[in-house]
Amino acid sequence: MSAPARIIVGAEQVSFRVRLTPRGGADRVEGWQRSADDTWHLKARVSVPPEEGKANASLLALLARELHIPKSSMSISSGATARLKTIVAIGNTNALVARLAAIGELK
Repeated sequence: MSAPARIIVGAEQVSFRVRLTPRGGADRVEGWQRSADDTWHLKARVSVPPEEGKANASLLALLARELHIPKSSMSISSGATARLKTIVAIGNTNALVARLAAIGELK
């Protein structure tokens, strides 16, 4: 399977960007969104505040559920203290790309 440009495929891993909104009222992935600089990111919300890594941990748990992989297979490779983060997911790249590609775009 060919990956959309918003998903970078490596050896047994994929990476992608996420824009996180902490204290967002609920834990959910809202969809893919194009930024003003023409790059793509997933828009996600978590209900916890961005204190002591709680929002990042909640984000990784949410993404692990969405991608059907263990939380231990997810990490934040950059942007841990920023809203825009780069996420790395380790696993079957074909399955990960398919699950990420199936998440719809925001209107």
